[in-house]
Amino acid sequence: MTDPSPSFFKRVSLAFGSFFSTLSNPGYAARVQDLREHGDLAAAPAPAPVAKPAVKPTPVPVAKPAPAHVPLAPLKEASPDAALQLLALLQREARLIDFTQENLSEYTDAEVGGAARVVHEGCVRVLREHFTLAPVRPEAEDSRITLPAGFDARAVRLTGNVVGQAPFQGVLSHRGWRATEVRLPKLADGHDASVLAQAEVEL
Repeated sequence: MTDPSPSFFKRVSLAFGSFFSTLSNPGYAARVQDLREHGDLAAAPAPAPVAKPAVKPTPVPVAKPAPAHVPLAPLKEASPDAALQLLALLQREARLIDFTQENLSEYTDAEVGGAARVVHEGCVRVLREHFTLAPVRPEAEDSRITLPAGFDARAVRLTGNVVGQAPFQGVLSHRGWRATEVRLPKLADGHDASVLAQAEVEL
């Protein structure tokens, strides 16, 4: 049973405890206020406990998986023999290497034009004999065409103001060329393909 007349020191201790409890505990402060207003602390109903707002747990950032490394396709090493073979054919039929190694500034336009005609005719013979050629695009040049989404960018090169994504509409400035068949002669064992034209010695 509580002492109805606490001593002075008991009251001092009770006052300090009530002071700090009133500051820190809203429920206790409400009961003290009710006691001051009604004069009967026991009769006053205890206030409902104030529910503290639930603290949402801080979401832990989930690291995104690193994109799978896509290995680049290995580059194919081209054999130089076929290129050297073609150069040798162009030299033999069209004297192409001789023509490109000349200093044309020493010749008149008429002389250069005459030599260019010989080179042109020889190049035509080599291409017709060893290659079958076809245009990449069947449309006539200077005609308007539409390139749909997914067009073969390896066969068609966009020029000019390239903005946005396919489909693209533009003018076909060049039809392109594609080799549909190659007929280079076979090389004999021991053949030195780097010799494009043999040196000639007149006896």
